[in-house]
Amino acid sequence: MGRTLWHGRFEGGPTEALQALNDSLPFDRRLYRQDIEGSRAHITMLASVGLVADAERDAILAALDQVEDDMEQGNFDFVASDEDIHTAVERRVTELAPAGAKLHTGRSRNDQVATDLRLWTKAELSDLASLVLNFQRTLLGQADRHGDAYLPGYTHLQQAMPVLLAHHLMAHGWALSRDIDRLLDAIRRADVSPLGAGALAGSSLPLDPDQTASALGFGGRFENSLDAVSDRDFVADGLYALAMLGIHLSRMGEEFILWASQEFGFVGLDDGFSTGSSMMPQKKNPDIAELARGKAGRLVGNLTGLLTTLKGLPLTYNKDLQEDKEPLFDSVDTIRLTLLALDGMVSTLTFHTDAMASGADSPFAVATDLADYLVVRGMPFRRAHAVVGELVRRALSGEASLPDLVSTHPDLGAEAVALFEPGRSARGRSTPGSGGAVPVAAQRERFVARLAADEARIGALTGSTSADLRN
Repeated sequence: MGRTLWHGRFEGGPTEALQALNDSLPFDRRLYRQDIEGSRAHITMLASVGLVADAERDAILAALDQVEDDMEQGNFDFVASDEDIHTAVERRVTELAPAGAKLHTGRSRNDQVATDLRLWTKAELSDLASLVLNFQRTLLGQADRHGDAYLPGYTHLQQAMPVLLAHHLMAHGWALSRDIDRLLDAIRRADVSPLGAGALAGSSLPLDPDQTASALGFGGRFENSLDAVSDRDFVADGLYALAMLGIHLSRMGEEFILWASQEFGFVGLDDGFSTGSSMMPQKKNPDIAELARGKAGRLVGNLTGLLTTLKGLPLTYNKDLQEDKEPLFDSVDTIRLTLLALDGMVSTLTFHTDAMASGADSPFAVATDLADYLVVRGMPFRRAHAVVGELVRRALSGEASLPDLVSTHPDLGAEAVALFEPGRSARGRSTPGSGGAVPVAAQRERFVARLAADEARIGALTGSTSADLRN
């Protein structure tokens, strides 16, 4: 077993039990790019302030390049003493260039890991924001392809008022816009460099944290070294954003599960995005939608677990903070897979618009329109509600059909019967943001503008072009 980073203080090495519990390499090795990037910035800064000779800097930078290439190619050999990715990188750099022993000058793993994780979080959340944007475009595409289609709207999972399908799909799209807001806000909070805070109190060496912050693309550096190494708010922010996104995907999944059932019959699933039964040959199951619904619990659990870990920690660094990475890594991976699969499922759905219209054209779906008809003619709404409610009750009791009862009612009559024309109720809503044809067309313009604005915001973070974000 190799030497630990603290071997000078201890007579013996760690026990196997301690090392197994303590080592984070099995999961934090995915931070290798960020660790090497931070090390490049750090050694360059050390040379600029005179703590490392230029020749030593160059040798270390070359060694870091070699380590990165080996890891990219899968040729890096880890050893038993590599308890984390930082140890592994520094060990190999020092093997390649003896000056690598100076790489840790003025740096602690406390500020190092916080820097790595912030860099990783910024990049991953930016990528997920792009995937959300692509999914919104998929929803918009389906809305555009079915511009005249309408379906029942629901409250309490009971048919309520008809709405255009485009209105329903864009409702999910607007929720995803809030998720992009949250992801970008979490990125903004992660955009602070901890490098230079050291173990907890900074350093007496002439370090330049502003230089390393700028070199790593951070918006600024830490203000308080104690806070810098203990702060994991940005991880909690990211987990909350991902949990809310997962909840929105779960709600969407639930609707598609219902819509794909024979009882609803609103959508048909593509074979490539559904599964069958090992026993029942007729089955086609919406597994992607079900997994989107199920994964939400996992995402909420990751957030809850981290918050519980953080709640009792005194300043500054405590080993408990090692528990920040696995939930974050898991939530990022889970959301990415769920988004890609759900996007594929939605893009290949067949919408059975006749079945949707059949449900939406139920005479009882016109009840609110009938009440509004009476209100326009001067009747107080409470009375109008009671009048129509009585007619609904009589129709349900079998006395006559609702249109027949309306046609003979003294306050309604033949003119009100025209409200039962198929699609009229769905298309007739006129208030801003409602589900009728005119406001939905206006809403679409605003939604497209929002997508363009979010595309620009994400591109500004990542340096990506519009074409990049659409691929």
